[in-house]
Amino acid sequence: MPDVTPDGAAQLDELPSKELYDRAMSLAKERRDVGFLWELLRAIPAAAAATGEVDRAEFDLFHGLSLLEEFTHAGEGELADALRPLYIEYLTAHAGGA
Repeated sequence: MPDVTPDGAAQLDELPSKELYDRAMSLAKERRDVGFLWELLRAIPAAAAATGEVDRAEFDLFHGLSLLEEFTHAGEGELADALRPLYIEYLTAHAGGA
């Protein structure tokens, strides 16, 4: 894993979105960081809207089960790309020099 100090954010930005998702989820599980998982769930509707799926984003906002389904796919495709800043911010803040 690259150094994820503030200078390491540029290195993280070069990774594919799926890799960022995998690393952020692994770190959150390791840290038992429910706060990050909640932040990710809250960010999914806006990320879906950013990909042009406004109807899906509105539906997700009001339907928790649908949002949980989106959570399972937050490392895939355009949704993962829209969530890249969240993954990079989390890894930069919490992974240290790991």
